[in-house]
Amino acid sequence: MYLSVQLSCYPLKEDYEQPIWDLIDRLKQTGLEVYPGRMSTELFGEYDEVMKVLSDTMKWSFETYGKAVFVAKMMEGDRRPKQ
Repeated sequence: MYLSVQLSCYPLKEDYEQPIWDLIDRLKQTGLEVYPGRMSTELFGEYDEVMKVLSDTMKWSFETYGKAVFVAKMMEGDRRPKQ
């Protein structure tokens, strides 16, 4: 099953930009299709792989940068931008 995800991360610290850039860089290294945007990042891939990446990445973020709020919208199916 293919999954489309829109993910937003809100680090709860004054210097919030670097944790977001590091998170995006980490997501790009996973092999998933990743499209960073101004307010959220979109991820696309097989369901099990996407869910594992989300779990691992959020855990890494909490351990590395501390408290943050994550908001994810998930939809079954391929919602990748048309090229």
